[in-house]
Amino acid sequence: MPGLAGRPGSWGGLLLRVGQTFFAAACIGVMGSSLGFSSYTAFCYLVASMGLQMLWSFGLACLDAYAIKVKKDLTHPIMLSLFVVGDWVTAILSFAASSSAGGVVILFQKDVLFCRRYPQLPCGKYELATAFAFLSWALSATSALIAFWLLAAF
Repeated sequence: MPGLAGRPGSWGGLLLRVGQTFFAAACIGVMGSSLGFSSYTAFCYLVASMGLQMLWSFGLACLDAYAIKVKKDLTHPIMLSLFVVGDWVTAILSFAASSSAGGVVILFQKDVLFCRRYPQLPCGKYELATAFAFLSWALSATSALIAFWLLAAF
């Protein structure tokens, strides 16, 4: 399936990886600038997960850019196996971290009303960082599905 959009070593794959890296970095930046995020385990896990996501996606974005430059095909079964395992691991970690952070944000805003009682809590930043994490996860899951689809086609 050489024409599949988003495959490793293509412009679509590079755009997916750059998007994953951007949203993971934005999540880390917003959460890191939020006062007191380290007091909540879910937010710490989110930052750690997005750090891993950012490193993995940036590395593969560089590999995609190199493959585009030298016109190298990255759809070999061994390479695809590596992409599938790495993408699935980072996608699952990102989804778990995003979901747990989203749960804490909803708990703070709707259930226990921490955001109203304690206006010094940057609840808007927590929410924004969680949204960036979900966007990074969506792009990561897309890359994982494409790599799995390509591997299954061999």
